[in-house]
Amino acid sequence: MGANRLADASLVGPASPAVRLRDLVALTKPRITSTVLLTTAGGLWLAPGVRDRQTCALAVAGVTLIVSGANALNMYLERDVDGRMKRTERRPLPAGRLAPRVALVFGVALSVLAVPVLALGVNLTTAMLAVLAHLSYVLAYTPMKQRSHLALLVGAVPGAMPPLLGWTSATGRVTAGGLVLFGILYLWQVPHFLAIAMFREQEYTRAGLKVMPAQVGARATQHAIVRWTSALLVTTLLAVPFGVARERFLASAGLLGAVFLGWGLYGLRGPATARWARSLFAVSLVYLMLLFAALVVDARV
Repeated sequence: MGANRLADASLVGPASPAVRLRDLVALTKPRITSTVLLTTAGGLWLAPGVRDRQTCALAVAGVTLIVSGANALNMYLERDVDGRMKRTERRPLPAGRLAPRVALVFGVALSVLAVPVLALGVNLTTAMLAVLAHLSYVLAYTPMKQRSHLALLVGAVPGAMPPLLGWTSATGRVTAGGLVLFGILYLWQVPHFLAIAMFREQEYTRAGLKVMPAQVGARATQHAIVRWTSALLVTTLLAVPFGVARERFLASAGLLGAVFLGWGLYGLRGPATARWARSLFAVSLVYLMLLFAALVVDARV
């Protein structure tokens, strides 16, 4: 941290307003936040009932604020870890372009502002779920990453919350349909992030983060990927009996799930490789995009 403090003294002061603004935006992890907003919008779109524009706008604004705040606080807490990884060492805090206290104040301010936006502008249920997701991400998942690979199962909870937040924004209640969407995103995250952990194992280990491939081995991780992907396939089919989608969605869910699961099974044919893990990561992204597209189209066609 000594080098960072020196960097703070030399870089934070003279930075232009445009550079400071860019670094503040970087604290919110825009790519992750944009993905969260897409899945939140998916929950809004799929939920039953009539949605007025004002509620939708406030739901999106509130979710944006609380996710951005959580990401900024995550960067504040993990600034030392980020400084030990090549992929993240140029982020604003480890690079010294922003003082840590700026990220702390910024993250807290965004998080606090989100609560009345959601509670008063949307509904109390959505606000409470958003706060739960925020606290579990910042106070549970973030520190746990340096202690156990099981942190992934904790972190998947806030990661799966966005479509449920969209659902409750429209309905005001946690119902089976919203929980199915939560379950789909929860189960998807596990093989998705296990694939990342496999091809970035050495980088994460050097940074002090605990990941499954390093703690239990690559082969056990591959088997875990297959188990979680199988559970994901079954859960997607529940969208029909619980009213999220109609029967024709079964074909899309079955086909997409079979491809995802098949790619996981293919990896068991030989030793685990970084190349296979990267390909599985790519397949997982395409799978999620096409699955939600199929849900959205089914709901309105």
